[in-house]
Amino acid sequence: MENVINTGQNVEGSALVGHDVVMSDRKPTTVRGQNLDETAKRIIELLQDDGRLSYSAIAKEVGLSEAAVRHRVQKLIDGGVMQVVAVTDPLQMGFARQAMIGIKVSGNVREVAARLSAMEKLDYIVITTGRFDILAELVAESDDELLDIVSEQISALDKVVTTETFVYLRLEKQTYAWGVR
Repeated sequence: MENVINTGQNVEGSALVGHDVVMSDRKPTTVRGQNLDETAKRIIELLQDDGRLSYSAIAKEVGLSEAAVRHRVQKLIDGGVMQVVAVTDPLQMGFARQAMIGIKVSGNVREVAARLSAMEKLDYIVITTGRFDILAELVAESDDELLDIVSEQISALDKVVTTETFVYLRLEKQTYAWGVR
């Protein structure tokens, strides 16, 4: 039977949908950026184009055996270089509201970012420069849920000074296929 990398599952078959990846919890890796060889980069490009591409199809494209491709993909996943996940449309999944929350912090930004990362409803946390110290993204089932998350969870954190909510009116573009360098 042919092994298939299904969007939403890793090569072992355990579901990655809804899996939280906290960047600060990632294992250190020796496979980073410019240390990737051309074969690894090509494998990533192929999977960015089609996350369901089979190991045998990838093997034909890169000139390796299916087993070698399977090993390389697992090494890239284990090293935190890539994930293979299902990307869904929040509206079609029953979430009526998407928003980005700009957060100003007084004190240790990393501490607040870590506390935000532990909040299940937040799906994206990034420490930034500029007007806000942290940006947090979420999807909510309703405006009431959005209000509860912002006012009762985020704003209630010690060291959060202010928040500003940017409600998404329409998603024009979303891509994860930015290629490799």
